[in-house]
Amino acid sequence: MDKEQLITEVAKAGGFSKKNAEKAVTVVLDSILEALKEGKEVQVVGFGKFEVQKREARTGKSRRTGKEIQLPAGKVPVFTAGLSMKEALN
Repeated sequence: MDKEQLITEVAKAGGFSKKNAEKAVTVVLDSILEALKEGKEVQVVGFGKFEVQKREARTGKSRRTGKEIQLPAGKVPVFTAGLSMKEALN
């Protein structure tokens, strides 16, 4: 499901106009992103937790050439599913 499909589903399920559903989805996604940028984690009970983890510099392998390359340290977004989500999927 892409963002457009999500907006359509929110509009249908909530009885909103597509324009209002788009605003709601955009605000939620932007709010999560801003919190992550500020180093905060976002936990939605029953759904899951979004957080940023630091990744150390490491040696990797180029997919194109097969040669070893140095990958720089950085930050990566991580999502951990909540218990209710895990149970719903099994």
